[in-house]
Amino acid sequence: MIDVTLEHVSKQFGSVKGVEGIDIHIKPGEFFTFLGPSGCGKTTTLRMIAGFYYPSGGRILFGRDNVTTLPPNKRNTGMVFQNYALFPHMTVFENIAFGLQVRKVPKPELIQKVERIQKLVHLEGYGSRRIDQLSGGQQQRVALARALVIEPNILLLDEPLSNLDAKLREETRLEIKRLQMELGITTIYVTHDQAEAMAMSDRIMVMQGGIVQQIGSPEEIYHRPVNRFVASFIGESNLWQGTVVALEDGEAVLRFDFAPELRLRGLIHNAASACKLEKGASVTVSIRPEAIVEASTKQDEAASLTNTVQGKVTISEFTGVSVNYLVHIGDTPLKAMFVGIGHHVRQRGEEIVFHIPKESIYFLG
Repeated sequence: MIDVTLEHVSKQFGSVKGVEGIDIHIKPGEFFTFLGPSGCGKTTTLRMIAGFYYPSGGRILFGRDNVTTLPPNKRNTGMVFQNYALFPHMTVFENIAFGLQVRKVPKPELIQKVERIQKLVHLEGYGSRRIDQLSGGQQQRVALARALVIEPNILLLDEPLSNLDAKLREETRLEIKRLQMELGITTIYVTHDQAEAMAMSDRIMVMQGGIVQQIGSPEEIYHRPVNRFVASFIGESNLWQGTVVALEDGEAVLRFDFAPELRLRGLIHNAASACKLEKGASVTVSIRPEAIVEASTKQDEAASLTNTVQGKVTISEFTGVSVNYLVHIGDTPLKAMFVGIGHHVRQRGEEIVFHIPKESIYFLG
């Protein structure tokens, strides 16, 4: 196992900045994901690690070795491309063995290594098949086997599941994670799919516009986003603009322009590091839909709760495992999600009262 370090790495294409000032340390054996929308710089960063691009500035280290300008064939990385890049004129066995043949591995050892990796990715008995005789999921496993058979120090995956249907994506996602944990290989994964990143990663680097927005565990990224972009890109979030009207007992009291009479209390320690909470400050708060609970419809009971919000149901969706609401408080939308059995599904036009726990309000500044 080996660690990967990027020290203030940047890449410029003419006058266009691809990525700027990336500083990360990926631990040995870690599953680390680059996550962001199209054009954010995640694939450019992966290609610099692979050696297909050289940085315009900064250094890339594998362990203690500076590989910044080392060609790809000298880096001992295995890569799975988005389109798999399999050779259609070769059999499954020949595709998997290609990297070993380039390295001039003796034939008995080559056969042993290929058969071992075929078993690991559940492709026993497929060695003589042509690529066009395989399903999309099987082709993906061939590409993965070809990357792993050379026993790389680092596994690089560039959106490897994007060509698969939803069910197969989930199955293959679990398979990749199983292999990574079994082999203990340092893995760098690129995706724009938030659910994929959350389910597979030890840590995630969220990117936008070539700049790192946040690095953290899936739990940190989801529950403690550092800015509006991360809060809105990772899952669903209600983003409200408010003003701090009081600070008391470790809590901030907020007023909102869309409902001047509404007051919400949030815990001060739920503020992002860049957020300065002081009386009169304008702040954005993030509230996850699943953190919201339905309050009593009885006025006296609802009044006994702090942080209650009343609105009118615009859309209700019953999905089986949850009920999703879009509620309007005046002209302002609120998304709420209730999980569990026994919740009475409210219909369009009904009034509903919500309770927003103060620990679920996160200040973004």
